[in-house]
Amino acid sequence: MSEVALPRPAVQENTVLSRVLPLASMIAGLLVLWLVGAVFLNGPQVKDAWERDEKKDWTLTELVGAAWSMERPILPAPQQVVADIQKSLSASITSPRNLLFHSWVTGSSTFVGFGLGVLLGVLLAVGIVHIRTLDRSLMPWVIASQTVPILAIAPMIVVVLGNMGLTGLLPKAVISMYLCFFPVTIGLVKGLRSPDPLQIDLMRTYSASRSQMFWKLRWPASLPFLFTSLKVAISIALVGAIVGELPTGAQAGLGARLLAGSYYGQTVQIWSALIMAAVMGMLLVGLIGLIERFVVKSHGGRA
Repeated sequence: MSEVALPRPAVQENTVLSRVLPLASMIAGLLVLWLVGAVFLNGPQVKDAWERDEKKDWTLTELVGAAWSMERPILPAPQQVVADIQKSLSASITSPRNLLFHSWVTGSSTFVGFGLGVLLGVLLAVGIVHIRTLDRSLMPWVIASQTVPILAIAPMIVVVLGNMGLTGLLPKAVISMYLCFFPVTIGLVKGLRSPDPLQIDLMRTYSASRSQMFWKLRWPASLPFLFTSLKVAISIALVGAIVGELPTGAQAGLGARLLAGSYYGQTVQIWSALIMAAVMGMLLVGLIGLIERFVVKSHGGRA
C-alpha cells in the first residue's frame, strides 16, 4: 500500500512552526522570569519607601506596579527598557542621546577589528597548515594568547598605542582583532586539514601543485569551518569593541553608554545599551549567515 504524501504547503508550515515555536517559547519564558525577578529585586525598596511614608494599606497589584515603574530600579522591567530605547531612537540619529549613534561608533570598531582579525587568522592558519615549523612553534602561542584576560590587556593596548599617537578607533579595533583572530585561526586550520588523505593522494597523482591543491581541495573543504568561525569571531569582535571603549574614556559607543549608566546609577540606560548590543550581535551573525548562503550557492552547494 502506497504512502500518502503530505501537501507541500503543509510540510513547509510545519517546518516553520517547528523553528519558530521553540524560540518564541524561550523568549516568553525569559520575559516571565525577567518580570518576576524585577518584582523580587525592586519590591523591598518599594516597601521601604512606603514604610517611610507610613503607607500601610497596599495591595500586591500596587506593589507589582510600583516595582515595574521605579525610577532607578535594581532590575528594570522590560517595558521600561523598551520605553527608554524608543525615547532614545526618537532623537536625531547624529545625537549622542540616540542609541543608533552609539551603535554606529561601536560597529565601526567592530568591523575594522573583525577585518584585521580575519586577515591575521587566515594568514596564520595557512602558514600553520603548510609550514611544519609554524605548526609546532606558533600554534601553542596562538592558544596561549587567549588565556590572558582581555580586561588586563585592553588598558595596556590603549596606553601603548596612545603613546604612539594612535587614538580613537584603532585601539578599539586592535582589541577586537586580538579577540576574534583566534576562532578564525583554529577553525580554518581544522578546515584546511579536513580533506580525506585519499583525496590529497589523488591530487598528487594528478601532479597538482601546492596552490592547485589549496584552491581546488583544501579551501573549498574549509568553507563550512571558516563560516562557523566567522560567526563566533564577529560576535567576539563586538565584545572587544565594547570592552575597548571602557579604558579609553570614550564619549560615544555602547561601552561608553554602559560606563556612563554605571557611574550615575542609570540601570535602565545600562539595560538599553545591553539590549541594543545583543540585537546588533544577532544582526551581525545573521549577516555572516547570508554571506555563507551566497558563497555556498556559488560553489554549487545547498544553502
